[in-house]
Amino acid sequence: MTPQEAVAYIENYTWSRSRPGLSRTRALLHALGDPQKELKFVHVAGSNGKGSTCAMLESILRAAGCRTGLYISPYIQDFRERIQVNGQNIPGDRLADITARVQPIADGMEDHPSQFELVTAIAMVYFLEEHCDVVVLEVGMGGTLDSTNVIDVPEVAVITNIGLEHTEYLGNTLAEIAATKAGIIKPGCAVVCYDGAPEVTGVIARVCREKGVPMHLSRFGEIVPLSHDLSGQLFSWQGKEYLLPLLGEHQLRNAAVVLDTVQALHHRGWAIPEDAVHRGLASVTWPARFEVLSHAPLFILDGGHNPQCAQAMAGVLRDYLPDQKVTFLMGVLADKDYHAILDALLPFAAGFLCLTPDSPRALKAEALAGTIRRRCNLSVSVCDSAPQAIPAALDTGLPVVAFGSLYMAGAIRTDFPPSLRQWLRRQGIRARDGFTPEERARLSSQVVRHILASPEFQAAKTILLYRSTLGEVQLGALVQASEAQGKRLAYPRCISPTEMVALVPEGPQAWASSRLGIQEPVLAQSQLLQPEDLDLVLCPCAAFDQMGSRLGMGAGYYDRYLPRCVHAKIAAVAFEAQRSAHIPAQPWDYPMDMVYTETAIHRPRR
Repeated sequence: MTPQEAVAYIENYTWSRSRPGLSRTRALLHALGDPQKELKFVHVAGSNGKGSTCAMLESILRAAGCRTGLYISPYIQDFRERIQVNGQNIPGDRLADITARVQPIADGMEDHPSQFELVTAIAMVYFLEEHCDVVVLEVGMGGTLDSTNVIDVPEVAVITNIGLEHTEYLGNTLAEIAATKAGIIKPGCAVVCYDGAPEVTGVIARVCREKGVPMHLSRFGEIVPLSHDLSGQLFSWQGKEYLLPLLGEHQLRNAAVVLDTVQALHHRGWAIPEDAVHRGLASVTWPARFEVLSHAPLFILDGGHNPQCAQAMAGVLRDYLPDQKVTFLMGVLADKDYHAILDALLPFAAGFLCLTPDSPRALKAEALAGTIRRRCNLSVSVCDSAPQAIPAALDTGLPVVAFGSLYMAGAIRTDFPPSLRQWLRRQGIRARDGFTPEERARLSSQVVRHILASPEFQAAKTILLYRSTLGEVQLGALVQASEAQGKRLAYPRCISPTEMVALVPEGPQAWASSRLGIQEPVLAQSQLLQPEDLDLVLCPCAAFDQMGSRLGMGAGYYDRYLPRCVHAKIAAVAFEAQRSAHIPAQPWDYPMDMVYTETAIHRPRR
């Protein structure tokens, strides 16, 4: 079985075929040797914030030296995210191996396990085989009948914020839903509860009394916000200061629950040093929860999908982007209360781009757009895909918030890096091509003066440069000065779809126009140089940043060639108008030693 076949098998059983309950999971795990009975757990239920709470707890426990398991749902980009050990997704070969062991047992059961039940069983086997000290276990839906509730007594049962959700399964009132969530509470465990609606905490307290277990209610008055920006927030709790990268006041409330849970673990004999708590909180990551994918341009991703999440988002926007309107890139599921979501977000909106999430339950983008248009006079567009929507949103020139569904968040997170690079490339080319011929000539002469004055140029004997296209920095004056100083000049030629070479043309007949209209040396009438022969390489670019990252025109010829130039200094050549605040690097990018522009020689701060 391959990893792909394993995922396909699991996802074939989206819903169980008969009654709800724990019998299928218990039977499956029993046939596998009951691995869950050999593990220790922190069990986390709730409507909102349980994923963030799990992420913080796992990070702290790992910082304390525990070998941690983490079980979460749904995933954002990769199915394997659902099962993690020490912060790493389950390897594909292990997923395939364990699934191959689970499959014949599951297929032999008269009442076949559901997708979630299969994943729960696979996770338990993996956590045991990986010798996890503790597993942070997120409830899938509800509590009492959720397949994760097959575990014995957890170390701590954690109840996060509870709201109206999945009412067709969990109940029609907050009290009914709270009773379902409280099903994870077992005699002998500790309980930590989010201080939410009185009818919720009342139900949790009653269940704790019935089970004879102590309940700690997290008091948010002990949390004192100190400062915040888009890189994180500083707060104090019980007189101690902590840094948290997760944004929003709601995350501070989740952090209070986490810190109370750590204290509960302390009381149960777990050694969690204070410095591990600081390090764990400061290093936690939790994708698609008010996640800043780019600071400039500002692009924020949040997988929030219900009115409570939208209200939290409204609070974050009010705190972090005061008096600013944003472009919402939005997609929702049809069974969510998207009218209430819009109630919370419309005051912050400058416009909307609508997408259809990748789910059979999705509300079509056209239907969402129609609803928004009936409620406001803002700009509303429909996009077919994330690669189309991301640059369209960035083109508005406003902060962008992608919001509404975790099913959409995965596509946005996957497509954002290449889409942003393409958008930045286009912006740089627009800026470069916006000069008049007179402006380009004047600015080019200033760039050349900086190149000529640099010690790298003065020391170089062999230089690879380029013949500029219409919009690029013109290097004619540099060629003349280099030849006058007796330097050997080489030029690039693409000899295959993936390979570039450096050639020294021998005479005026050694030039020809490429299929792209670029002047290149003729291979047969030029001297071929090896990359190690070069002392200085000058690269054209569409955009650059202060860290020495550059964007070429997209073909990647230079990026494949530059690593072979072992003796050369590498420089980008551009106009200041092509500067970007930050270019997201890719593994194949080759950093520049310097960037020559008309104003300065920029040497990256690394």
